[in-house]
Amino acid sequence: MIRPSLRIRSPDRALMADEDLMQSAYGGDTGAFGLIYDRHAAVAFSLAYRIAGRRVLAEEVVQEAFLSLWRSGARYEPSRGSVRSWVLATVHHRAIDVLRRESSSSSRDVHDDGLSARLPARERTDSEAERRSDAQAIRSALDELPPEQRQVIELAYFGGFTHSELATMLDLPAGTVKGRMRLGLSKLRLALGEQPGLVL
Repeated sequence: MIRPSLRIRSPDRALMADEDLMQSAYGGDTGAFGLIYDRHAAVAFSLAYRIAGRRVLAEEVVQEAFLSLWRSGARYEPSRGSVRSWVLATVHHRAIDVLRRESSSSSRDVHDDGLSARLPARERTDSEAERRSDAQAIRSALDELPPEQRQVIELAYFGGFTHSELATMLDLPAGTVKGRMRLGLSKLRLALGEQPGLVL
């Protein structure tokens, strides 16, 4: 006679919330993390592609981001936002890193042939220095914002997402996204108010 299995069946993982899946993933459950990937990879790729501008780079960004999330899953804190927000923040940072890496490697590939003819005039050099100074000031002001306000501003301005797209991506009401954006931009304007010429 065959005895029925006494093992308690786990709930259908497809119905589990992201946060519960992450708890399972902490214990090394690759299937649970695979579901996290399935749920968020498309929007992660969309963000990476908007920032990187090339499919190959976007795919690399998403792969690196999910690998890092798998290895450091214990860093996810539900109190700081949804799993989707956490995934997108990681993808955003990876995409910026990849762009910087690509930019620095392409700048090292410059040959000496006719270099002096291609050097920018002093006026252009001064204007580039001023632009970089402005960018640094904005970056510093952004770093001072609460993470949730910084996230929506960066995704809107650097990722090109609309309020409604952000609301869908971050699983937030549209009013919450608009409120965070408004508060964050107000704080940025105050922080940068003493610097003429900076436009947000």
